Amino acid sequence: MKVTVLGFYGGYPTKGIGTSAYLIESNGFHLLLDVGSNSLLTLERYVDPIHLDAVLLSHYHHDHIADLGVLQFTRLLKRDAKGNKPHLLPIYCHNEDIDNFKQMSFENVTLGIAYNEESELTIGPFKIEHMKTLHPVPCYAFKITEEKSNKTIVSTSDSGYKEAFIAFAKDADLLIADSNFYEGMENHTVHMTAKECGRIANKAKVKRLILTHLPQTGELNQLVEQAKNEAPSIPIELAQKEMTITI
Repeated sequence: MKVTVLGFYGGYPTKGIGTSAYLIESNGFHLLLDVGSNSLLTLERYVDPIHLDAVLLSHYHHDHIADLGVLQFTRLLKRDAKGNKPHLLPIYCHNEDIDNFKQMSFENVTLGIAYNEESELTIGPFKIEHMKTLHPVPCYAFKITEEKSNKTIVSTSDSGYKEAFIAFAKDADLLIADSNFYEGMENHTVHMTAKECGRIANKAKVKRLILTHLPQTGELNQLVEQAKNEAPSIPIELAQKEMTITI
């Protein structure tokens, strides 16, 4: 299983780097987790957007779906080398915001498929479990398990600190965590600090922590140090554009 970071800023893009989007691949299957700004141009370096197999969305804030419309238009207008239209692309998303959910289905190009907190999904070679986060709008964290290897990736998506993340991320091979705030902003209701991410990683005994949904200002390396103070034995890194992690 391979994860490629396509964008990692929270809120808005800057310095040529977009917002939240991750390509997750296994056995030739291409799953796009969130579709932030600039993600489509970066995605093209790894897979043609018409060859995507599925999209999984955490929520409908613009920094997570900014390129969704252009992805839909790409698949509406573009053809493969033989002139064939792309297949109908499933977009897995919650339906707690019905107006946004309706926009996931478009012109026989994409089809919105609803999930909820109780359901478990199978998307290609992946089993997907999800948990509601602490955020101003309905938002879900994901545990993505490659069924063949039983390797797991956990993405917190956007969230304030929740003790439930510890059990949800237990023994994960990779934790991708919302680290939008520096130390001193703990117990926020929108995002986590790196310190809180480190605490989750340590208590959950994850094998690796990637800090993402990063702020545009400040000394980002401080986030790594703040997380390491809570999880000194766990490898911790900042998300980087086009960082590829093989699990």
